[in-house]
Amino acid sequence: MVVALTPPGACPGRRGRRRARIARALRAAGFYALVVLAMLPTVFVFYWMVTLSLKTHVEAAGYPPHFFRFAVTFRNYAEVFQTNPFLLYVTNSLVVAGGCTLVGLAVGLPAAFSIARWRQMGLALTVLAARIIPGISYLIPWYILFRHLRLVDTYQALILTHLVVGLPLIIWVMIGFFEDVPRELEDSALIDGCSYYGAFWRIALPLVRPGIVAAAVLSFIFSWNNFLFSVILAGRHTRTLPIAVFNMIGFEEINWGPLAAAATMITLPVILLTLVVQRHIVSGLTFGAVKQ
Repeated sequence: MVVALTPPGACPGRRGRRRARIARALRAAGFYALVVLAMLPTVFVFYWMVTLSLKTHVEAAGYPPHFFRFAVTFRNYAEVFQTNPFLLYVTNSLVVAGGCTLVGLAVGLPAAFSIARWRQMGLALTVLAARIIPGISYLIPWYILFRHLRLVDTYQALILTHLVVGLPLIIWVMIGFFEDVPRELEDSALIDGCSYYGAFWRIALPLVRPGIVAAAVLSFIFSWNNFLFSVILAGRHTRTLPIAVFNMIGFEEINWGPLAAAATMITLPVILLTLVVQRHIVSGLTFGAVKQ
């Protein structure tokens, strides 16, 4: 009787598991390499903006630019507040973006629930078409209307115009979330005596809370960064932050230091807001993957 001895290193099972681990490691390394390559331009531009805001006027305009070795100064940030009513612009942006988000949620959540439950695809396509149409198409009629109503340079006009961006976004994001809510739960609430509004308020809304957070954050960011409507309808008292940065560009020269400082202060609140609610955004985006 002959017994064949197999060396330990030559075990087929071990070789297979080792190859599987190596393959998983290579796939993970390739994935993270692609993520780094995709994020590198964005991170580089943000780093350039922040470092530019910390340079002196001479170094900011110097060529070739110095990305790592430069004299740090906060004079550009002080100049932004000294030469412009920057706090007023921040307040205006908060009021307009917050008002647009709240009004958009108040109107968009019931609309999305209605479209999802009663399959009102015609209304959904109408909302999508209103979002696809370029915003500049609305601008002239709005300006004429708001001028006759004496609403130019008011928060009301800016909030209403920003809803063209925020409201369709909220509706289309929330349609998918409401479609994933089991219909049996709402039917049980109706049998127990709830109205459709009660089922919407007590059953549907608590289940789609992650989606509400994600839609609210996206609407707030789009309104915060909106430039087109504010440049025409905002006046001296209601100018938002994108208009304030645009006004820093002169005809003769561009003062890069204060411009980068203002852009940094505009960008940081959005980044901080995203980091704070990151968990809710991720859970909201993956909510539709779980079905009962």
